Amino acid sequence: MAPAPNAVPAGIVALLPKLSDADADIRYMSLSDLDNILKTGSAGFLTNEYHTCARTVDCLLKTLDDTNGEVQNQAIKCIGSLTPRAPPELLPPMVEKLSTLKTTNSVDASIPATALRVFITAFPRSITGAQPTKSTQEAYSAISKVLIPRLVGYVVMSNGSRNQPTPPPGMLEVHADNTIDSNAIDVLIELIRCFGSMLQDPEKNALQKSTMAIFDNERTGTIAKKKAVLAISLLAVYMSDILLNTFVYSILESLNKPNLTAAQHRLLITMVGSLARTVPQRFGQYLRQLIPFILGPLSEQAYRDALEDTADTGTADTEADEVREAALLALEGFLSSCSNDMRPYTDEAMHAAIRFVAYDPNVSADTEDEEMGGTRDSVADDDDADPEEEDEDFEEEGAVSDDDDASWKVRRCAAKALYAIISTRSNGDLLENGILYEKIAPVLISRFREREENVRVEVLSSLTALVRKTSDNTITPFSFAGETEFELSSAVEVRSRKRRRLGSDATLFESPAISQAGFKSPDVSPLPSSGPKADLARLSSSIIRGVSRLLQQSTLITKQSGIALLREMVNAQNGGLSEHLGIIAEPVIDAIRSPTGHPTSHSAGTVAQASTGKLRIEALQLVGAICDNHSSALIAPYASNLVVAVIAAVQDKYFKVSSEAIMAVESLIKVLTPPRSAGTLQANRNHVEKLYNVVLERTVATDADVEVRQRAIHALGVLLVRGSELNQVRVLSEAQRMKTVGVLLDRLRNETTRVSAAKAIDMFLSSCKDGSVIQKDWTRDVAIELGAQLRKANRGLRGVSLATLRDLVGNAAALSCLDDKTVQAVTEMLLPLVSSHDLNLLGMALIIFAKLVRQSPKNVVKARLITSLCDVVVAPLGGAVLDALLVLLKAIGEQKVGQPLMQSLLQDVGVNGDPTVVGKAIGTLVVSGGTTVGVKLDDFVTELHSAPDDKRKCLALSVLGEAGYRLGSSSPLEPGLFTKYFGSKSQSLPRAAATALGRAGAGNVKTYVPVILTTTSEAGSSQYLSLHAIKEILQFTGQARSDISPYIKQMWEKLMAASQAEDNKAVGAECIGRLTVIEPKTFLPSLQVRILILVRSHRREITDPLSQGYLHNAEPSVRGMAIQAIRFTLSDSDETFDEVLSPILVPMLRAMMNDPNLENRRLALGVLNSATHNKADTILPNLTELVPLVMKESIIKPELIREVMMGPFKHKVDDGLEVRKVRANRNLWAEKIPMDLFSRILAGLEDEHEIKVLSNLMLSKLVYIDAEETSRHLDSIAERYRSILAFKPKENAVKQEVEKLNEANKGVLKVTLLLHEGVPAKSSAGNNVQSEKWKGYWDWVKENFRSQLAVMEQELRSQTA
Repeated sequence: MAPAPNAVPAGIVALLPKLSDADADIRYMSLSDLDNILKTGSAGFLTNEYHTCARTVDCLLKTLDDTNGEVQNQAIKCIGSLTPRAPPELLPPMVEKLSTLKTTNSVDASIPATALRVFITAFPRSITGAQPTKSTQEAYSAISKVLIPRLVGYVVMSNGSRNQPTPPPGMLEVHADNTIDSNAIDVLIELIRCFGSMLQDPEKNALQKSTMAIFDNERTGTIAKKKAVLAISLLAVYMSDILLNTFVYSILESLNKPNLTAAQHRLLITMVGSLARTVPQRFGQYLRQLIPFILGPLSEQAYRDALEDTADTGTADTEADEVREAALLALEGFLSSCSNDMRPYTDEAMHAAIRFVAYDPNVSADTEDEEMGGTRDSVADDDDADPEEEDEDFEEEGAVSDDDDASWKVRRCAAKALYAIISTRSNGDLLENGILYEKIAPVLISRFREREENVRVEVLSSLTALVRKTSDNTITPFSFAGETEFELSSAVEVRSRKRRRLGSDATLFESPAISQAGFKSPDVSPLPSSGPKADLARLSSSIIRGVSRLLQQSTLITKQSGIALLREMVNAQNGGLSEHLGIIAEPVIDAIRSPTGHPTSHSAGTVAQASTGKLRIEALQLVGAICDNHSSALIAPYASNLVVAVIAAVQDKYFKVSSEAIMAVESLIKVLTPPRSAGTLQANRNHVEKLYNVVLERTVATDADVEVRQRAIHALGVLLVRGSELNQVRVLSEAQRMKTVGVLLDRLRNETTRVSAAKAIDMFLSSCKDGSVIQKDWTRDVAIELGAQLRKANRGLRGVSLATLRDLVGNAAALSCLDDKTVQAVTEMLLPLVSSHDLNLLGMALIIFAKLVRQSPKNVVKARLITSLCDVVVAPLGGAVLDALLVLLKAIGEQKVGQPLMQSLLQDVGVNGDPTVVGKAIGTLVVSGGTTVGVKLDDFVTELHSAPDDKRKCLALSVLGEAGYRLGSSSPLEPGLFTKYFGSKSQSLPRAAATALGRAGAGNVKTYVPVILTTTSEAGSSQYLSLHAIKEILQFTGQARSDISPYIKQMWEKLMAASQAEDNKAVGAECIGRLTVIEPKTFLPSLQVRILILVRSHRREITDPLSQGYLHNAEPSVRGMAIQAIRFTLSDSDETFDEVLSPILVPMLRAMMNDPNLENRRLALGVLNSATHNKADTILPNLTELVPLVMKESIIKPELIREVMMGPFKHKVDDGLEVRKVRANRNLWAEKIPMDLFSRILAGLEDEHEIKVLSNLMLSKLVYIDAEETSRHLDSIAERYRSILAFKPKENAVKQEVEKLNEANKGVLKVTLLLHEGVPAKSSAGNNVQSEKWKGYWDWVKENFRSQLAVMEQELRSQTA
């Protein structure tokens, strides 16, 4: 918009005469110029121009009555621009004139009300708990003084003024023609939304009474009453508890009236349901009184009476049906919004919904009775029925039609109520005990033959939700809406989480194994004997047969819903369609063939719009799921038709269809190629050829969407993998393979597809071991291009390129293709990554260098690399990065090029770095390089004896320990060389000696362990140091486990005795845990006894003789040591250990978490966190036992809060804080979310800073684990978040307090953004009465934290990318 040339009052005055011009175009353009001046002028340029503004208002009021609609609309815009800039004293008369405006020339009677709404929304919205701005306060003053009296018809707040004029009849009052203006209700709704938090109780009460009076007028239209319900629901958000209580009891009194009409009954029930959605936390307490009035119209007697009346009169009672519809909607609101308070009434609600989901007066009562009774038997016997007979029945019921019948609305609301029960109660008892599958699922299946599409879709959606809740699928991380994001199915599996105790050099170069998903035909898993999956399996046949009939006869949206249900069933059962592929294959293929077009129109009131594009996407997703979870032999008969249909979908112009089709192509490729289709490749070769051609065409197509090309590239990678030496078969010809790798190289050079191309090349290189397949020139070009990508700013691209380069050099055939020139070029591009700034990239870079050193040592080991390595060694490294560094140093030594590096390590690094890291580096180089590095082992022995300071001694000890470990039994070093420093008075030397002793002992167990065990018997510091030595040995023995076996029993006894000392407990527990992993059958039961003894001794019910022997050890500290030991076993174990642990892990956890000692319970929660990460298969099925124990520890316990004196001040100390800190682990909620989890999170947001951070983190995960449940608590979250963001520290607050506050605010804003993106509909304005507080909070955050939100959004998007 160009700036107004006269953005001054004089410019406005010059335009006012033109607003009365006879030419409508001049009036319109003048208003446009006026609007431009008002918008571009400074905020206060009209503050002192009362008369100018008054004249402007008068002129605008006249144009509101203009005969031209465009002029009126432009005048309304000008009012919105003028209002916030007008002098405060002008606002009351302006409101009065707008509210009394009568239009005579205008056809649209809503113009005055629209202008009033624009006036109200022109000011910043008031936020509960936040200080209103000056302009908002001035606007409210005018509204309170003028508008509210105009709405209700009398003065509500006198504000000390006397003899105020009596206002004209209220806008909400009944007019002379006995009608009510619904436009006035729109004004009221906008008023409540914008100024609800500022309204005084008398004003709220007056507005409530005026709104309720609308319902009492029988001539009030339906639209006005619906708007009134919305208004009263919004007003309830801002009512005080007393006012809300009075209001609810007035509704109860009205419901109790004996002469209540059906229309009034329906409105009252609708209002109650709306209140449940807007103020669920405060409304739950009234359910006990209200639920009888809701369930009354839904009772069994009411149901039978309705059918009898219909049979007698021939027509259904429409008003009674509307009451039932309102009651079911209210019931849905109760179930979804007040789920905890509705638990006592769940059975009644479920029976009512089941009863009326089959309510159809057009079907005879006998038929309905048959459907309601024996439903489960009819479903169970469904397979025995004649398919043709079933189809006839289906068509017969579908043929029933009655345009005047509105009973379908009752059935639809009943299906929605069942959906609410499924979504809110499937996380607990009703799913586990089979109630949902026993009572609800059969009824839903029986309603597949529903004649009304809207109801049928709701039925399918409800059953789909139940199947989805049964599924154990992995949760998909949240990504920002609107972004074209997809996750390429990884060609490689993540490396095993279990650590290797022996850091074998080979393991660091192993390429991740090719993903087994779809690689071979899936095994048929045994049918579970009980539980939700068993219940689903028993009903699968009935569901599939019912859906197959729908796919053959129904409309587009029903087909889409049915296919979505089938897909969820396949995912939940990892198959399950083996016996029924024949009846669903052709309908699904026909759905894929449907031509993509515009959304298809459906009958009025359809719950969702569907298009052929969406239908095809659902069908393609189902095909992919079927291919991934069923054997190739089952799919083979349908392969020909599937291939043709999928290829047509790949070529579709709609990118979402094409993209999903390529995903289906990948699944088909796995089905059609060996080893899944071993022996049938020749028969399938034609299909594979067609799939290859279409994928290749999409890869190189310039007009294809980026997402389509990326997925096509990944599919090419899958084709290359299936044709690699790994399968011992050539799926692609030599010419095709050469063309494919050339295309991948070309795509690697393209900015939009380089990540996908790198992943595809990675797949190929990881699987191909045949040197004749890998071309030299191609490999060199790929290596150079991957190296060039390492210079890019995109960290994700660098990570993918580096991983691919790692697998390239890890492939012996590919590595041999690299010449010296290529190695030099790659080395130069890798050198910037040899830095401690990014350890993830550093580890992979070091692994690559290790391979390149063996290929061309002189071209790699140069001055720049040596300098970079010396810089890295100074950093405190550990874990896989340190292992990679040692592998590189070993390779340098073995290639006889380590002398310059050794000189730099000794001269430039020396004692400047961490002695442990530097010592390991030098020790590795000394052993691997031998005589070529310029120093000998004896030199470091001499240095140890003669060094003048402790730092040099520590470094020498670390070098000798590493050298002893690598030399093994051939090491000349004796244990006494290390143990004699145990008695040193230095603070660092004894610990360094113990670590070096253990490191050397790991390579020579027979020589060192007896000496260490002898030292363990000594009391004092020697015992503590010996435990550290044992820890090193147990950590690095690995393949030498057989050497340590003779000493295990003695070591166990020594450890148990030594761990009794307080200082030894932590390291002793780690040693015991590692020893338990070596001999689980021997030692794990002993640990179990030590843990279980705590419960038995606490209850004094000991009967086990084995437990009797440990009574004297039933001390909290001993139990704590045993608990810690269990934790160290969880992340460092193998399958043998898991077999012993699985049966006893849950009982041990249960015992740990019931320990009477607070500290032990804290340790137990840490064990549970670790078990959830590392032993999920054992933990997740037992969450119902463990979660209540976790939730119990999240409650603030007053008995654990004590006061301590700090000087003259009293300070409260919460001993339970440390326990509450470790309660949060999102893996516990990934499968089943406890009913009271959100209440504990909300309480955590009001707890100490550390608990706030953890609770906030949990919310950030729950927003995509269960967005639907999270959305129900948005208002409560908004209240807590606002209080956090609005808190201001004191002026004398210390730096730590300010930092904590900033951290909390940043976390709150991040989760706020995630919640907004996860459930955007809840943040947008509209007639949705739910989450009103969240909408206000979101507007407040956008206004007050705009810059922080922008930065946060950018960070989140970069992380997602």
